[in-house]
Parts: sequence; structure tokens; C-alpha cells
Amino acid sequence: MKYLLYYAFFIILFTNNTIAQEVTEIQTKYTTHNKGKFFISWGGNRDSYSKSDITFRGKDYNFTLENVPAHDKPKGWHVDYINPSRMTIPQTNFRMGYFVSDHYSVAIGVDHMKYVMSQNKAVDINGYYPNPGSYDELLANNQVLLTEEFLKYEHTDGLNYINTEFSRHDDISSIFKIGNIDKIQVNLTEGVGFGFLYPKTNTTLLGKERHDDFHVSGFGTSLKAGLNVTFFKHFYIQGELKGGYINMQDIRTTQSTEDSASQDFFFFQRIIAVGGIFRI
Repeated sequence: MKYLLYYAFFIILFTNNTIAQEVTEIQTKYTTHNKGKFFISWGGNRDSYSKSDITFRGKDYNFTLENVPAHDKPKGWHVDYINPSRMTIPQTNFRMGYFVSDHYSVAIGVDHMKYVMSQNKAVDINGYYPNPGSYDELLANNQVLLTEEFLKYEHTDGLNYINTEFSRHDDISSIFKIGNIDKIQVNLTEGVGFGFLYPKTNTTLLGKERHDDFHVSGFGTSLKAGLNVTFFKHFYIQGELKGGYINMQDIRTTQSTEDSASQDFFFFQRIIAVGGIFRI
């Protein structure tokens, strides 16, 4: 009888443990843990830039334009964002990454921004160049008007910030009283990034023939914060605000390797992207 009681106790204990494990597995959602998951996203951006001093150097010229304004070149809602043959025309963001833990990820990506110097603005100038006044540019008080004949200056194919990001992710679904996070999950994300600039610069300078190839021109660093909404475990939409600093000291401007430009400035991006998250 004593052995039967021991046996019955063992069976009950084993059964309870099995039931407890099954309940735990049922209660643990797929989206509870991120470690080991991959993600990929694609989206668009709008950009703002601080004013910057731009220096142009060549065999017979060396001058700096001060506090030059610039803007982006948005495409708006357009099929080009998903047309493989035209994806570089809009301002886009591509990112792929891996969760090294439940809360931290590493990713690589390209922020394809567009930078356009504002034309017909009056700016201060220091330095020299040949044939001043030949481009309808000279103004009083040591200023010039940024006419297209004098200077057209764009990184429109584009201002390519190729970067690595390290980010933190936190589930804040409970704030919105979401019960089943495998259906809808809301995450807060913050990150830091660094990388290099690989622009294709469109410059018409003093009537010279432009250089129109991609060229590694400098480096950048950035900080971001965003809100991620994941649907049915694997699909998400994410909005981000990203700010950073860009320093380009070797910008190609003409066909001559003697000609170059340099500048540094701050940027601010507003990004909306869609993506997927999965385990392989």
C-alpha cells in the first residue's frame, strides 16, 4: 500500500508539471521574445538640413559660400517606391538586421536622401574664381546670387548614408491595453548609427562639365527614435525620427580630379517604413 501511494504521488506530480509546462507554452506568445529573429524594411523619408559652408577648390579657384540653404526633393506617394527599376528615384530607406537579444538589434542599411542647394539665394562668399561677374552672380557687400550659371549643386542620386545601427526595442503594448500581442504589438525603439557617405553629386560649377559618378565622400553619425506596430507576428509598420551629422571633405564636382568640394551639416529625417520579422 505504501508503494502504491508513492507511485500515485509520482504520477500526480509528473502530470502537474506537464500541465504547467503546457500552460506556460500556451501563454508564451511568439512576439514575447525577439532573440534570433531577423527583420527587413523598406520605406520613404522627408529631410531637412541645416545651412552649411561649402568650399570649392580647383586649379584656378578656391572659395567658400557661407550659410548655404538646402532642401530635399520628395517624390510623394508614388509607384516608384515599389518599382524595382525606379526605386532610387524617390527618397528611400532600406534596412535589414538581427536581434542579438530580446531587446537589442544590430542592422545595416541605406538612407537614400536627396540634398538640393536652394537656387537664387544671396550668400556671403570668401575667396577667388576666374571671370567674376560673368554668371549674373555678383551682389554688393561681398555676396553672390546662386544662379544656375554660377553654381548648381545637388546630391540627388543621392545623399546616400550607408550605415550600421545598434538599437533597443521595448514592448509597450500594455499601455494601449492590448491583450494578444501576437495579433497586434506596439514597440518603442531607439538607436545610434554611424557610417559613410556615398553620394552621386550633380554639380554645374563655373560652366565646367559635371562629374556624375558615385564617390565615397565622408562620414556620418545619427540618433533615432521610433514607434513600431507589428501585426500577426511577422509584419510591421514603423515611424521614425532620425537626426544626425554629416561631414564630407572629398566631394567630386567636375571631371577633373583637381576639382573638389567640402561641407558639413546636420540633417533631420522623418521616416515611414513597412517590414517583416521572422526566424530562419
